Amino acid sequence: MADQSKKSGSAHSAAKAQQAEDAKQAAREYEAEMAAVRAKTERLRALRLARDAAAPPPPPKAAPKKKAAAKSGKRTDATLSQWLDQQERSGRKS
Repeated sequence: MADQSKKSGSAHSAAKAQQAEDAKQAAREYEAEMAAVRAKTERLRALRLARDAAAPPPPPKAAPKKKAAAKSGKRTDATLSQWLDQQERSGRKS
């Protein structure tokens, strides 16, 4: 019985050591991948900035023309109370 526990204990510690080594390898791969992504991002950013610096600036946008207010025959100088009275007379319920 004692031999079995020693064998399983050594197998367990070997598996644990293998798992630790796998974790270290995965961390190294992850870091290498992230370094590659950062390098690619910096390279693309430099290319974009160089392209933007070489391109002529876009023409300024013209300000949108304001439409003239059309007179529709409605009075706009009424007070709030007058407007509410008119709404009530027209059948609108509040």
